[in-house]
Amino acid sequence: MKTIAPVLPDISRRARLQPASPIRKLVPLADAAKRRGITVYHLNIGQPDLPPPPEFVKAVKNWNKPVLEYGNSKGDFRLISKVIRYYKQELDVDLREENVQITTGGSEALLFAMMAVAAPGDEIVVFEPFYTNYNGFAVMAGVSLNPVVTYGENGYHLPPEEEIEKHVNSRTRAILVCSPNNPTGTVYSKKEMEMVAELCRRHSLFLLSDEPYREFIYEGEFFSALHLKEMEEQVIVLDSASKRFSLCGARVGFLVSKNTEVVDAALRMGQARLSSPTIEQEAVTAAFDIPPDYFKKMAAEYKKRRDLLFARLGAMSGVSCEKPEGAFYLMARLPVEDAEDFCRWLLSDFSLQGETLMMAPGAGFYATPGAGKDEVRIAYVLSTDKLERATAILASGLEKFGGR
Repeated sequence: MKTIAPVLPDISRRARLQPASPIRKLVPLADAAKRRGITVYHLNIGQPDLPPPPEFVKAVKNWNKPVLEYGNSKGDFRLISKVIRYYKQELDVDLREENVQITTGGSEALLFAMMAVAAPGDEIVVFEPFYTNYNGFAVMAGVSLNPVVTYGENGYHLPPEEEIEKHVNSRTRAILVCSPNNPTGTVYSKKEMEMVAELCRRHSLFLLSDEPYREFIYEGEFFSALHLKEMEEQVIVLDSASKRFSLCGARVGFLVSKNTEVVDAALRMGQARLSSPTIEQEAVTAAFDIPPDYFKKMAAEYKKRRDLLFARLGAMSGVSCEKPEGAFYLMARLPVEDAEDFCRWLLSDFSLQGETLMMAPGAGFYATPGAGKDEVRIAYVLSTDKLERATAILASGLEKFGGR
C-alpha cells in the first residue's frame, strides 16, 4: 500500500505577518560573536545599566510569603495607590482606582489599548520613525498603522495639522504619540500636543500617549496628554516602570485613563491572562518611595551620555543625527546603503581589538517601505567610558566597511 506523505497544516496569516523585532533580530549574530570571544557593546536595546532603586532590591530580598499566588487581575492595589500618588506629585493629575490598570510591562498596556479602541481592519495614525514594536502590537490586534512621516531636519517634530489630517479616514480610531520619543528623543511641545488633541476632538478619535520617558528631558518641557483640556474621555496614557526605575525585567506597566470604559476593557483583557507578576508588583510598589532627587540624578547621567555620543557621531565623516531632547535614543544616518547589512557585518566579520557593537537597523522603525534604510537607532544606555569605546569601534567599522 502506497504511503501518502501527510500535508502539514499552515500557520496563520497573523503568524506570518508578525514582524521580527529589529532590536532583537540580530541577537544570534551577537551570541555567535561572544562565543568567539568578542566583547559586544549593546547599543541596540533600551536596557539601562543604572541600578534599580535600593527600595526595590530590598523588597525582593524580603519576600517571605509561603505561597507565590496569583495576583488581582487589575493589579496590586498598593501599587495602584502609589501610581495614583505619583501622578499627583509629578503631574498634578488626580486619578482614582478606576482610572488605572496594572499591566505586564508597558508593552501589554499598548496592546490592550490598541485592542480596546480599534477592531480588526481599523487604523491607528502614528508618526514615523516610531517604536518598532508598535508594528508587532498592531499585527496582534489586527489593526493597521497609518504612518505620518517626520523628518530629522526639524528634529522629528510633528508636521502641520493639515498634513496629519490627510491620514485620517473612516477606519481611523486613534492617533498614537510618544513623547519623549523612542527612537528619536524628540519632546513634543504643548502646541504640538494640542494640535493632535484638536484633530482627535474633530474626528472623535482616541489619543494614545506613550509616556515612559517623561523624567528624561534635556531640552524643552514635558507636556502630558493628561493635561489636555476637554480630552479626559479620549486620552489613554501608556506607562511603565521599566525605564523610570531601570526595571526592564520586572515587566510592570500601567494603563491610565479617565475613560473608565476603556480601563474596564483592559481589566477584562487582564483577566484572560490572570495577573501580572506578583513579586515584581510588590517590589515596584516599594520603588516608588525613592528620594526626591532620584530622577534628577538619572536625567543628569543620561544627558552626559547624550552629549558625548552626539559629539562623537558629529565628528565621523558622513554620519548625521539630530540632538535628542529627551529619552535615551537617537536616530543616526550612516554613509552606507543598507544599515542592516552593516550591523550584521559588525557582528559577524568585524572587531577592533576583540570588541564590536550592536545597533538596531533603522528600517524597522518605519512603516513606509524603503524608509530608514541608511539609519540606525542607538541607545545611549552604557557608561561614558563604554560609549567612548563603542563610538571608536563604529568609526573604525565605517571606514573599513566603506573600503571593502
